[in-house]
Amino acid sequence: MCGIVGIVGKSDVNLGLYDALTMLQHRGQDAAGIMTCNQGKFAQQKAVGLVKDVFRTRHMQRLIGNMGIGHVRYPTAGSSGPALAQPFYVNSPYGIALAHNGNLTNTEELRENLFKADLRHVNTDSDSEVLLNVFAHELQLQGKMKPGAEDVFRAVEGVHKRVQGGYAVVGMIANYGVLAFRDPNGIRPLVYGYRDTDAGRAYMIASESVALDVLGYTLVRDVAPGECIYITTDGELFTHQCVKNPGYSPCIFEHVYFARPDSIMDGVSVYKARLRQGEKLADKILRERPNHDIDVVIPIPDSSRVAGQAMAQTLGVKFREGLVKNRYIGRTFIMPGQQMRRKSVRQKLNVIDLEFRDKNVMLVDDSIVRGTTCQQIIQMARDAGAAKVYFASAAPAVMYPNVYGIDMPTANELIAHGRTESEVCEEIGADWLIYQDIEDLIAASREGNSEIPEFDCAVFNGHYVTGDVNEEYLNKLEQARNDKIKSGRVSRGDNAMVGMHNDD
Repeated sequence: MCGIVGIVGKSDVNLGLYDALTMLQHRGQDAAGIMTCNQGKFAQQKAVGLVKDVFRTRHMQRLIGNMGIGHVRYPTAGSSGPALAQPFYVNSPYGIALAHNGNLTNTEELRENLFKADLRHVNTDSDSEVLLNVFAHELQLQGKMKPGAEDVFRAVEGVHKRVQGGYAVVGMIANYGVLAFRDPNGIRPLVYGYRDTDAGRAYMIASESVALDVLGYTLVRDVAPGECIYITTDGELFTHQCVKNPGYSPCIFEHVYFARPDSIMDGVSVYKARLRQGEKLADKILRERPNHDIDVVIPIPDSSRVAGQAMAQTLGVKFREGLVKNRYIGRTFIMPGQQMRRKSVRQKLNVIDLEFRDKNVMLVDDSIVRGTTCQQIIQMARDAGAAKVYFASAAPAVMYPNVYGIDMPTANELIAHGRTESEVCEEIGADWLIYQDIEDLIAASREGNSEIPEFDCAVFNGHYVTGDVNEEYLNKLEQARNDKIKSGRVSRGDNAMVGMHNDD
């Protein structure tokens, strides 16, 4: 999962890109990059690290130009290093830069076709570089000295025909403009908006609406599944649907975990969706245990706080902040191994004993993935003197790998895969475990936008909306990861497979 942004303005956009990436930092903490264009020349700065560490004054002084794109990287496959930081660049045709959020599921096939048929060289194991070269080749086929909007749209149509998976993309063509497009199922999020200045109108495209809000842009709408947006250097905006029969299946895990609560995605307020998740989970508790003995609801910060507040209010019990988070520790979700994850949980969270002592505590988290974090937190609650420790997940049981850009590579790493609810409860050491029902989770999001026909819920139900993921594919994914572990080549978030190099 990554964050992407593109801006076309009437003056230098470097500071706007920097601020937008800062607002999207939660989507990736491994690397960051910005590329701008001025008078046909690209300027770039990218490196491993947080946004605040990658960009210095000297970098911003050379990142000039009225258009640019940016990226924050969360590594789900491949090596973790400067070479994989984005945006990527090719010099032909015209000079094209690209940044990508998502994962392609037919990377190896594309890589082979690029080499044998398109005569293009791919230098890294990143599917983002593959995607860039596919787009560059399709644009070159248009054969224009000066590409227009229609040429860009036809190139994106070609990309959609060749590429499978989930992806949201921003790109930049030297001298000509910035483009953005979204996969035909709308799995990965993308929005755009504008801001009027004395010099004229500026446009921004970003992964989440919060980036637009903070910079004073007016949110227009989400980029539609399969749609391409093209903004020229002069600020002309063109849009076109590049797929004949697009689907509409946004990733529901964005609402559960990844997105900021102050974002709006596909017309759904993430904050309100999480409120409804908590309410529906409380309703389930009241159905199953109408005479429950819960004394207090304590969220595991930060993404479960909203659901926990709604749960406590619906149950009519106290809501307390019993766990204090060290904000300078990264997400354990993306730590490289179980041992490091276990160590970092204790560094990341500390217990306020008085909120636990002699109480029946209901801990609530957004989801349970590997189970490492909740195991330790439950033990921490017991060490703090809790009488009983219950655990609630605002999401259903995560039982299947994600192949569209989230670091859940193989089924064997998921605590709920092949286990019953009671077995998971015993494994994590809780006195009682309750999961959200998938129908309630979907309803919590759909209530915000009834026009969404379905959500990508593959991690919960095993239904992969692109239709190209089967048991053989998942077995290859698991085998490739096992081979890398044996050879010692797995780095942070490295979940690459034969046929799949999911980079963000």
